[in-house]
Parts: sequence; structure tokens; C-alpha cells
Amino acid sequence: MLTVGDKFPAFKLTAVKGGKEGLLGPGKSFTEITETTDAGKWKVVFFWPKDFTFICPTEIAAFGKLNGEFSDRDTVLYGASTDSEFVHLNWRVYNEDIRNLEIPMLADTKRELSEALGILDKNEGVPLRATFIVDPEGTIQWAAVNGLNVGRNPQEVLRVLDALQTDELCPCNWEKGKDVLKPQELFEKAA
Repeated sequence: MLTVGDKFPAFKLTAVKGGKEGLLGPGKSFTEITETTDAGKWKVVFFWPKDFTFICPTEIAAFGKLNGEFSDRDTVLYGASTDSEFVHLNWRVYNEDIRNLEIPMLADTKRELSEALGILDKNEGVPLRATFIVDPEGTIQWAAVNGLNVGRNPQEVLRVLDALQTDELCPCNWEKGKDVLKPQELFEKAA
């Protein structure tokens, strides 16, 4: 699996647009997204195993509810699975939890991005619950992965993004607005 310090792979995927545009129907609801889309911004790219399942919409909806907070941090959210854009669209139309989703749903149908990232489950052949925070230069700054049966915490992804964007030393359980570590000050106090 690619990890911190690795370049996020180049990709070109069809996606269902976020918001109301994503509910206009085939042809009008789709867009192409590449690694250069939203250039100069931080990106959070998260994968789920399969559409029309039970844990996945809880995570997708939770990320969607935080979209404004990520946006406030100059960060875009991309959600992805190996299902097609048509399946994503149908799922949005018929699932109340994600119908009004404001983020694009990427279709990695050829599994090229999932394979390049090294996140396909060895037994099921679907993406693990992997999450990547990618800086504006395209370098992975944080990577986390859960198995197929455990949902992740989007609030923790936001907390880690806040810490990364400080470019400072952040202690355990640090939250935005709290003090960061200043090693020089600690040495001066000890002297």
C-alpha cells in the first residue's frame, strides 16, 4: 500500500457529480476527475468496498456532512469504489442518506487506482476502507485503512488534516485551536 511520502498515483475516472447536479440523470450527472482536478488544493480521497451495502453509506454520509468544514480548509473530498458511475447514480437516487451528497463519487471500475494504491482486499477484490490525505503537491501526508467490516471516523480525518496544515508538532489528541509543541520553549523551561 502506498503511504506517507509517496506520490498519489495519476488517475482519470468518471464520477457522479456532487450536489443536485449529480441527480440529473445519465450524461448530465457525470464528470471526469483526474489527479490535476482541483490543483493546488488539499485532497481527501476515501474508498469504500461496495455500493448498496450497510456500513458504506454511513461513512459516505458522515464525510458529506463535513464537506463544508473540509472546504473551509481548502480541501476537496473524493469518495471512490470500484462500482460504475451508473451504480453510484442509482445508489444516490434510492438511498436517503446519500441522495443529497455534496461530494463526487468516483468510479474506479478498472481497479487501476485501487491497484496502484495497493488497497484491494486480497480475498474479495474490492477496496478496503482506505483514506488518504494528499497535500497540494500531490504527496500523501496521511494514510489509514480499515478492514471491510469496520467503519471509519471522518472527524478524525478532519482532525489530522488540521494538524497537518499547521506544519507544527502536534501532540496526541491535539485539536484545532489548541497549543502545538514548541521544543525550544520546552528546553528553555527545563533549563
